[in-house]
Amino acid sequence: MSKTTFNTGIIDKIRLDKWLWCARFFKTRRLAAAAIKSGNVRVNDSNAKPSRSVCAGDRLLIDKKGQIFEVNVCAISPMRLSATLAAQLYRETQRSIDKREKQREIRELERLGRIRAPKNRPDKRGRRERAKYKRGDVN
Repeated sequence: MSKTTFNTGIIDKIRLDKWLWCARFFKTRRLAAAAIKSGNVRVNDSNAKPSRSVCAGDRLLIDKKGQIFEVNVCAISPMRLSATLAAQLYRETQRSIDKREKQREIRELERLGRIRAPKNRPDKRGRRERAKYKRGDVN
């Protein structure tokens, strides 16, 4: 068996926390289990426990630090795979991709619109100018 094929014939169910770890949504199973327990992961529009079985065809809603992924489970793997192979375990919906892209654009615009703090403190002349400006003595 090559590395690119999945062992879907032998295993058809897997724990939810393990699948999230194998699909590389979380770095550790502990983080995946904590996200599930806090209600950030839903399976087929219902709350789940880390031990819930996941099989191909299930729909997951994953809230990961404000980024919401809506994915359909395509395959099950009993072990953690490389990122390119792990991406084949699920298919993200187009609506989810569009929402995350809009959120990214909004964050970028907010970042560009922020006033940046000066790199160093103003000198004596700068402090005087600022005091004049605050008093309204600007000509």
